[in-house]
Amino acid sequence: MTANNLPNLMEISPFAYSVVMLYSVILIKVFTGYLASHEPLQFFRLFCDQLAKKVNKSKNTDRQRFISGLIAILVSLTPLVIILWLFEAFVEATWLWQGFLLYLALGSLQLGKTSKEIAKLIVANKNFEAKQLLNPWLLRNTDQLSSLGLAKSCIEMLLLRAVQNLFTISLIFLLFGPLTALVCRLLIEMHYSWNNKQKSFQPFGDSIAFIVNIIQWLPSRIFSLILLFGCIGKNFVLFYRLNRHYFFQLNNSYVLNLFALSLEVKLGGVAMYQNIKLRKASYNDHGRQPQATDIIHASKRISQVFYFCFLFLALLTLFIYSFNINR
Repeated sequence: MTANNLPNLMEISPFAYSVVMLYSVILIKVFTGYLASHEPLQFFRLFCDQLAKKVNKSKNTDRQRFISGLIAILVSLTPLVIILWLFEAFVEATWLWQGFLLYLALGSLQLGKTSKEIAKLIVANKNFEAKQLLNPWLLRNTDQLSSLGLAKSCIEMLLLRAVQNLFTISLIFLLFGPLTALVCRLLIEMHYSWNNKQKSFQPFGDSIAFIVNIIQWLPSRIFSLILLFGCIGKNFVLFYRLNRHYFFQLNNSYVLNLFALSLEVKLGGVAMYQNIKLRKASYNDHGRQPQATDIIHASKRISQVFYFCFLFLALLTLFIYSFNINR
């Protein structure tokens, strides 16, 4: 499949076109990730940080801060979306522009490699180096984390980043296109910057947290169900019963609890944000504390879900493409 064939493929089968585009961008991101570590949306994060400093005033009432959070979302996104939407009309190679937007929207594909390095450092009792490597990916304070805390934090980070920045964005791209996928990724980045687990962003970050929970609800359930079917023959029914009461909750409890059960470890619990202890929900309390080796197991479980999705999409694309050709 060459670049010149992409417009023709779009006419024959838009779904096949989207899948080929997704796979191509993923391959490019993997290749560029090995060449140099980079975060395309780093400048947007800096913008969000500076904007919050201007409008998120501690002297304001909770209602004023909540409204400020809503306005900040509109101010950040509206001009950018309009510019990107209008600019597409001036780009002759539409597929190139769409690939660029998708490249920006997808999260890092190097977290599996990073997690393995963190696991090695924990095993070698180099907790300080492990904290330095993990810290950019976390909101919580890592200074006081033990090796068990580092392993638990790394596993949760791996799972949530994979669900939010890769699985959710990929699904939205396939359903609604690259611009919508990029908008959703920008909303997720706002959520990271203005997370309401941090006291300074309460209730400023409540609205963006709600929006992101809506966006990721269906993708996270699909991801979880694929993960659950991977447990067939090993406590499948038990895991389903223990997890079903989380299904309709508008948070990450469903996927976190199922992941904890599948790894047979504890996740969640107490965490420090801006030096304030926050008691979060805990998952699989009867499991053992996670070890460094569980980070590797977690990375493999997540990869298995993505491999299954890639294979399923490839087979579905071939079927749809063949059907359209022979029609």
